[in-house]
Amino acid sequence: MSHTIALVDDDRNILASVTMALEAEGFRVETYADGEEALRALRTRPVDLAVLDIKMPRLDGVELLTRLRRQSQIPVIFLTSKDEEIDEALGLKMGADDYIRKPFSLRLLIERIRAVLRRAEASSRDAAGDERRIVRGDLVLDPQRHECTWRDMPVTLTVTEFLILMSLASRPGHVRSRNQLMDAAYDDNIYVDDRTIDSHIKRIRKKFKAADPEFSGIETLYGVGYRYTEG
Repeated sequence: MSHTIALVDDDRNILASVTMALEAEGFRVETYADGEEALRALRTRPVDLAVLDIKMPRLDGVELLTRLRRQSQIPVIFLTSKDEEIDEALGLKMGADDYIRKPFSLRLLIERIRAVLRRAEASSRDAAGDERRIVRGDLVLDPQRHECTWRDMPVTLTVTEFLILMSLASRPGHVRSRNQLMDAAYDDNIYVDDRTIDSHIKRIRKKFKAADPEFSGIETLYGVGYRYTEG
């Protein structure tokens, strides 16, 4: 089945070249030259994945993602410039699944899109019968439905956040290093640094604390990694 990609960038040269490359790979592409236009369209015409430029007039990529996350958990890849490290980190905290720095190769972008889509599909599929519901005290994870609840309250997670939490909750009390969490959430050909995993963990904690201010299920072991505790 062909996937539909939303491409949002105020650079029309990027819109044209990326659209041609994605369509040549069998994707359907919806293009938008600014964030306001994209937000209106995505509210009524959902897509499988969105590629968002961070620096745009009227409504930038970070604010667009913030508004999208109020109603949708579609996978999102950010396009960032080399000097946008602060915005990049903020984007990950807001719930982006990946980012690519400009200038980028079209082949790299296509590989990243395919990788994020595979992760999204894997998180919602009971492929081999081993992705059954995980129940850890007050936490319930349902990979088949991509649903997470804490004390019967829904906690909405992105694909990457869901995979990281699954890796931690699958073996409570066992420490997962950042590298192990990277392996759980990203394909082998995707490189992310420690800060990326840390940003995702902070975002997961923030979501759980919104549901329960006393939440302390994810423990940091400095210099080692993270672990999930049921207590």
